[in-house]
Amino acid sequence: MKETIGFPRALLYYYYYPAWRAFFESLGQTCEVSGKTTKAVIDSGIKVTVDEACLPVKAFHGHVLSLSGVCDRVFVPRLVSVERKAYICPKLMGLPDMVRHNCKGIRQIIDPCIDMSRNSRAYVRELYATGRLFTRNPLKISVARRKAKQAYDVFVRLLQAGLTPIDAMDRENRCYPNHFQDSGIFNDSVSGRDKDVRSPIIGVLGHPYIIYDSFLGMNVLDRLNLMGARVVTMDMLQRTVVEQAAAKSQKRVFWTIGRQLLGAGYYFLAPGTVDGCLQMSAFACGPDSFIAELLQQESARSRRKVPFMTIVVDEHTGEAGVLTRLEAFMDIVARSMLR
Repeated sequence: MKETIGFPRALLYYYYYPAWRAFFESLGQTCEVSGKTTKAVIDSGIKVTVDEACLPVKAFHGHVLSLSGVCDRVFVPRLVSVERKAYICPKLMGLPDMVRHNCKGIRQIIDPCIDMSRNSRAYVRELYATGRLFTRNPLKISVARRKAKQAYDVFVRLLQAGLTPIDAMDRENRCYPNHFQDSGIFNDSVSGRDKDVRSPIIGVLGHPYIIYDSFLGMNVLDRLNLMGARVVTMDMLQRTVVEQAAAKSQKRVFWTIGRQLLGAGYYFLAPGTVDGCLQMSAFACGPDSFIAELLQQESARSRRKVPFMTIVVDEHTGEAGVLTRLEAFMDIVARSMLR
């Protein structure tokens, strides 16, 4: 029977929704995404979560509640690990339990446990178990798995071609090869820019559910563009570039996104890459707090000091304060470019 699967527009939706959608649609299901984050969504999430939860987790609860009554099941995966010997935030590991406890009225939750810390076999088993909720035909599940992988690979290529996840999702049904040729965005690095073009290039670091969410991220990417900056996020860098830069750390960071943040930050702070580096972080995020400190130290050590600033957001953050800090940051970047 055809069902409607709800997807909260929060947390790692910005990385994996194209794959999830391809998987469920291949099995004949309908996918329904919650609306954009608003103050009402945040407020509803705050009411049902503990004070210690970070803003993105509160927003996720609000999005789940907004799907109540509009879908048959809500997809809330238990994300433990997406690669070997590395892990996702503990709050994401316990997300299905928090949602069940906090979000009353939600009919059913699909909560596969995605744990690839040792190998991918457990992940494949979970994928087939999820597929069996809708079909007993293993061949159909295998086809759905393959389509999900293809959709994800294309999505990653679009990110590395210079699109944000939102733009990449909008282009899902368009001609990808033409975009790769005509995008004008570099793939290998952000160095080697045209010296005659004085528009500053700003490297932006942050979890996808902050910088790509216009409400949580205070429209920072759009504001930088309006200020004349060319924005490069960490997702636009090749994985090998980020991993090589992250290797500078004395100890390997075992949080997957944390290591990406650190590697991209080290790369952005190297001479000849970007003109300024901005980090967006959520209050109460432990890994982000020490990564910000490491990047501050790296910025101070750099031969060519790349301006670096961290903006921490929570439910009390106002746009006026963020805008003032952005304007001051861009002034510093402009002065540093004249050296």
